[in-house]
Amino acid sequence: MANIIGGVACSHIPSIGSAIAKGLQQDSYWKPFFDGFPPVQKWLSDSDADIAVVFYNDHGLNFFLDKMPTFAIGAAASYSNADEGWGIPVSDPFIGDQDLSWHIINSLIEDEFDIVSCQEMLVDHAFTIPLKLLWPGKCPVTVVPICINTVQFPLPSAKRVFALGQSVGRAIRGWDQKKNVVILGTGGLSHQLDGARAGFINKKFDLEFMQSLQHDPMWATKFSIEELVEQTGTQGVELLMWLAMRGALGDAKEFDIRKVHENYHIPISNTATGLMAFACR
Repeated sequence: MANIIGGVACSHIPSIGSAIAKGLQQDSYWKPFFDGFPPVQKWLSDSDADIAVVFYNDHGLNFFLDKMPTFAIGAAASYSNADEGWGIPVSDPFIGDQDLSWHIINSLIEDEFDIVSCQEMLVDHAFTIPLKLLWPGKCPVTVVPICINTVQFPLPSAKRVFALGQSVGRAIRGWDQKKNVVILGTGGLSHQLDGARAGFINKKFDLEFMQSLQHDPMWATKFSIEELVEQTGTQGVELLMWLAMRGALGDAKEFDIRKVHENYHIPISNTATGLMAFACR
């Protein structure tokens, strides 16, 4: 059976990709952010991950406002990105793990999740930047992208997203392949890019949310989407991807879930940036 080695949640701001391309990791503005990653990079290297299942949100590269699925899963042989206009170099294609994709898709349907399965799929910075942060060289893992709508209302509730993560976790552990799988959740934390609250950051809520993932992972499910927007900003609801990741890891005691590392830094491009890694057996 497949083994979930753990999970990582991190931010995916486009300017991070530009900073990597320009070699600004040691610049005073960027250093506190990039300094958070070497411990997680080492842990991933030591863990011999084979596959990354990535919860992320598309920003218009693959889906747009006229067609925005609540949940969509890639089932392609490879995934390419494109020039989004942020000055980020276009990545080499990422290799898909179609067997695991279809296993997850079938399992989710059995769990009564209505999903879109994509046999062709573009992936944007929300997908590519975290992989570059965690594996700075050539990406050594195959991938399964799972896109969650955080752009076009109505959005899925935090409770529903956590349940999605739980279902994905059960599917992975029930897959009859001896592979090591890491779960990624990308986005956030608190930020709002437009409107009267542009530049809004809520450090207190961010830190409480991060701690809840370790001690009370369902804490955020008590908030409605509207309450999460109030607490974190319009784009801060990307924390749903963190929640899906944590749901996929399963019960803390049953799977011996423990924190590997965390980092929190503000601001990067008017966004509160976070990083958390969890190991499990």
